[in-house]
Amino acid sequence: MMDCRKHPIKLDSMTDHIRPGGVFHQVVEAVPNALVVVNRNSQIVMINAQAERVFGYGKTELLGCPIEQLVTERVGGHDPELRSRCFVNPWSGPLAPGRELCASHKDGHEFPVEIGRSPIETSDGTMIILGIVDISEQGREAARIRAALTEKDILLGEINHRVKNNLQIVSSLLDLQAARVSDQATRDLLRDSQNRIHSMGLIHQTLYDSNDFESVDFAQFSESLLSVLVRSYGIEADRIAVRIDVEPVDLPIDIAVPCGLVLNELISNAMKHAFPDQVNGEIRIALARQLGNEVLLSVSDNGIGLPDYIDIRKTETIGLQLVELLATQLNGEISIHRSHPTRFSLRLPIIPEVP
Repeated sequence: MMDCRKHPIKLDSMTDHIRPGGVFHQVVEAVPNALVVVNRNSQIVMINAQAERVFGYGKTELLGCPIEQLVTERVGGHDPELRSRCFVNPWSGPLAPGRELCASHKDGHEFPVEIGRSPIETSDGTMIILGIVDISEQGREAARIRAALTEKDILLGEINHRVKNNLQIVSSLLDLQAARVSDQATRDLLRDSQNRIHSMGLIHQTLYDSNDFESVDFAQFSESLLSVLVRSYGIEADRIAVRIDVEPVDLPIDIAVPCGLVLNELISNAMKHAFPDQVNGEIRIALARQLGNEVLLSVSDNGIGLPDYIDIRKTETIGLQLVELLATQLNGEISIHRSHPTRFSLRLPIIPEVP
């Protein structure tokens, strides 16, 4: 501890502004934070009761001591500029913005602090009130948050790994089953089921890659899904052109999953049925935000058209039944244009974006 007795400050020599028992002294004592008053020489002329508790000193032990007795920079130790910095204009504000300050307790341990300064005019000249806040708990809380985030990242990585593995196992089982059956209709059903699994897996992967676990970049997902389906159905680029016009729309996860399955069914339906006998044509996928916090998803083709006898609400086709079921789940509305072009459109409400 620095010996401050060479230049002691007597209580009876204090200006009336800070004399014990005065109004200012009473106000300072009532403040819940540690307050230290220093003079032009950066000598401590007053501390309040909270400062006594924070630093472990009695009031008279610090009178006349330089402010460095209590505060130093975390890097560089005692800094003679700290004294002059107390009186650098503008006076009010942080003592050392952008720099780490460290306080020393009487028992020798150090702790990080933030310090604000404010001038006070007295008959002995300008003095500075330093408000000192122990931010040790803030540092510990920040460390706990960092540890929790690291743990969360590890957990999410493990979940992602397990989900991908499980989906891959299901897909492989379907693939093995398809290889054991000779009926083409059954094999097509198994392939369609695989594509549905791939669709869910793609949404999961898009969500994980984005580091945003609340919404999915549906444009990115749509492009990935299209690539999977083109490969699955063996679509030849020179025979069937596939156009995609999807606005950058982030869909909440509870909307993105069923919406992704709807898109999977509609694209698959067009690829399987719209262009028989090697007919050339075009498939278009579009997604656009509408007024009233809605989006409009549509899949259209210029193929042979949808027969009049097919009613999406009464069909026995699994894919179209699934589309109807998911549209209802999404509180959406399905509309159908049967030919020139054939178009399935799904209008659904989404959560409004935060401005």
